[in-house]
Amino acid sequence: MNETKTATTDEIPAEPGFWRESWYQLTRNRAAMVGLVIIALFAILAIFAPLLAPADPVVQSISERMTPPLSPGYLLGTDDLGRDMLSRIIYGGRISLVIGVVSVGISLVLGGILGLAAGYFGGWTDRIIMRIIDIMLAFPYILLTIVIVAMLGPSLFNAMVAIGISQMPRYARVIRASVISEREQDYVLAERSLGTSDLELMFRTILPNALAPTIVQATLGVGEAILSSAGLSFLGLGAQPPTPEWGLMIASSKQFITTAWWIVTLPGIAILLTVLGFNLLGDGLRDILDPRMRD
Repeated sequence: MNETKTATTDEIPAEPGFWRESWYQLTRNRAAMVGLVIIALFAILAIFAPLLAPADPVVQSISERMTPPLSPGYLLGTDDLGRDMLSRIIYGGRISLVIGVVSVGISLVLGGILGLAAGYFGGWTDRIIMRIIDIMLAFPYILLTIVIVAMLGPSLFNAMVAIGISQMPRYARVIRASVISEREQDYVLAERSLGTSDLELMFRTILPNALAPTIVQATLGVGEAILSSAGLSFLGLGAQPPTPEWGLMIASSKQFITTAWWIVTLPGIAILLTVLGFNLLGDGLRDILDPRMRD
């Protein structure tokens, strides 16, 4: 009898975990995997920039200014000050990825705390927090970002803070909705009946189970943050010369678009590919982690 039970138990495959199953589904999504490969490529270039960049990205060589791509010693040519374009694009990827990740991190922390408090406590706490969020959402995203960075002063760090604050309302709303759907679940009620404190319930019990839609939003948000930082740098409110930032590279060389197309086009292609990678990965994660999309 025991042998029969053992054999039957062994024949039942173990159910894979949620994240393991999600990863398996992600690998079957070709668009998401293309996005992941693009992100991984830029991440590798950013991490190993000092080893992979053929030259210092800020060193000028006026005698070799506007050298076209595929020239000896300059695979992607040089800009109007003779700086190696390949090196500047590689180092620009490091800056853009840091901006995207840090900005989204700021948004997640601020929006997560506000959304978690609003969704868990409800009542007046929810009303006050959500009215503040509604006021922020009443302003166009890019306009709010420009206002904040103008108040703080033009710099790379202030641009990250401004983007993070401007993106914060969407994370607060997503996390609030997830917390509201989780706070009355049986496992939460069971822990509350055992005397678990509100902070433990919020951060240890509810928040991990409300992260799936937030991960999707964060992935898409990194691409949008990179695009926003490029826009701020183009307007002179983000990175300052001679920082090799993609948006700043486009802004400082836009007058050469007809005479030296590569100086403007190549940073634009880098922005396009990076944002596309995060959007493709985010869409794939949404198909997997959003219950409505799975249904």
